[in-house]
Amino acid sequence: MASNQDTLVTVFGGSGFLGRNVVRALAKRDYRIRVAVRRPELAGYLQPTGRVGQIHAVQANLRYPASVEAAMRDSHVAINLVGILAESGAQRFEAVQAAGAGTVARAAAAVGARMVHVSAIGADDKSPSRYARSKAAGETAVLAAVPSANILRPSVVFGPEDQFSNRFAALARMSPMLPLIGGGLTKMQPVYVGDIATAVADAVDGKTKEGATYELGGPEVLSMREIMEIILATTERRRMLVSLPFGLAKLQALLLQFAPGPLKLTPDQVELLRSDNVVSDAAKAEGRTLEALGIVPDSMEAIVPQYLWRFRKLGQFQHKGA
Repeated sequence: MASNQDTLVTVFGGSGFLGRNVVRALAKRDYRIRVAVRRPELAGYLQPTGRVGQIHAVQANLRYPASVEAAMRDSHVAINLVGILAESGAQRFEAVQAAGAGTVARAAAAVGARMVHVSAIGADDKSPSRYARSKAAGETAVLAAVPSANILRPSVVFGPEDQFSNRFAALARMSPMLPLIGGGLTKMQPVYVGDIATAVADAVDGKTKEGATYELGGPEVLSMREIMEIILATTERRRMLVSLPFGLAKLQALLLQFAPGPLKLTPDQVELLRSDNVVSDAAKAEGRTLEALGIVPDSMEAIVPQYLWRFRKLGQFQHKGA
């Protein structure tokens, strides 16, 4: 029987937050990994996560089909993790998350490779959010080229170096109050990045149903207010939680979209918060979840203290109640 060492997996976006976790999970299962990124000279830190010669970075840009086709040569599996939270320069939602996903899928189909595409639970072609519409368009393009592809839709993702829990912890360090857009009532199902990486590796192993769309959520459904409270409790900071109506938040976002770091907020992100981001009842009933894959998801309370300690006043040396 052939071993995983004979299988070449090309990971598009393998140097990002989710990507480095996926590469690590694949390396542990002995796959050969080609990491396709825009700047491979900056992805050298991935190599120590595997054996000598197991991980190799190459240049590819989803906006240039020829580079994607070159990255897919001789590959057996394609994984697309490329996504953006906000637009910048030539990196537009439609170009990256819609057309780009289709480009990867067509390149995979051309070499007869299987495909795993990571999207988002909020993907919806009728959503007022351009981000959500582009995610839905990407899924459509992928399935059109590779009908057997697996679509993985995670809820909001947390973990070391995320742009979610770290962002609000950083904001709490500099501001006496935290905004609760729409009153903080939006429901989410935060999922640990390591659990998503395991699900991706399981899909590469062939443990998922062909052509199925999986919805990946954590063990708890939490409101934005509850998530903020967990972050504040972990960082041991007291901050006012101020309700901010959607209309006012969208007006503020017109300016904050140009702000740096944790202050950045785009009008499109405000639109996303109008809808809950949780695993559907249909996905649960049909066995298209983490639990159905045999993965027991980790909670925020179990994981975030491992990396948010740096936002405490005295960092790792601060004792509870100090």
